Amino acid sequence: MTMDIKPIDPVSRASFAGEVSGIDLTRRLSDAEVAAIHAGMDRFGVLVFHDQHLTDDQQLAFSRQLGPLETATGDIAAPEERRLSMDVNDISNLDKHGKVVARDDRRRLFGLGNLLWHSDSSFKDVPAKYSLLSARQIPAAGGNTEFADMRAAYEALDEAAKREVHDLVCLHSQIYSRGMLGFEEFTEAERQKWAPVRQRLVRRHPTTGRLSLYLASHAGAIEGWPVPEARAFLRDLTEHATQRQFVYAHVWKPFDLVMWDNRVTMHRARRYDPAEVRDMRRTTLTNEVSSLEQAP
Repeated sequence: MTMDIKPIDPVSRASFAGEVSGIDLTRRLSDAEVAAIHAGMDRFGVLVFHDQHLTDDQQLAFSRQLGPLETATGDIAAPEERRLSMDVNDISNLDKHGKVVARDDRRRLFGLGNLLWHSDSSFKDVPAKYSLLSARQIPAAGGNTEFADMRAAYEALDEAAKREVHDLVCLHSQIYSRGMLGFEEFTEAERQKWAPVRQRLVRRHPTTGRLSLYLASHAGAIEGWPVPEARAFLRDLTEHATQRQFVYAHVWKPFDLVMWDNRVTMHRARRYDPAEVRDMRRTTLTNEVSSLEQAP
């Protein structure tokens, strides 16, 4: 097989999603294939691989060929409640016994934060680089994932807005994003674990040099600004960045693997019937350094 990447929608402004063919992610990749995937990520920001019947071990092996992984410390489940290893994020509505969790289960309510626009692990000092999400079982309808191109969103700002956002530093925390949904039942240990971290609002991609907005529902403050003004401003930026011309909506098929660059995209899950199973497994590559060390 010869690997190929083509735009999913080449005529749309949301042409930042590429469809990859001619590759089997269950086997060890060649150096050339790994380099081609990195180049594809630099070009597109989102890559879609169909019909990849991965086990967790195979997904981990593929992910580790691309770079170092972060551990799954962003969810609210206690270690003894987890059904997967700490190397795999459990993006599902299942408990450790494989049963659908109750609608009012604390873990499910916390997980509803995934319905908000966000960038994975922006609430960590060193945030995420790539996320790789494998669809093991999907509901009959709904549950799509939408992606927004933050490079195109930045480039569409007028010059005055670009100057205003250029040097701003935001504070990110899951306490902020869950608070938007009315979820505020955190233990003191969880509040300490997710204490706000500083992230640049504008980032420069280390390979392409393109500037992008670095937004997320986790961003709840801007250094030096009154909080109400900061949140109104961040909401306006998010509305700008998620206009339809900047968005690709992925309709999942079983055993799709979708990979995205958190440095240049935001994403959100869409609603589905909570009584149906949605079993997704995410591995996450850590970024090399803090966004604060990547001066635009």
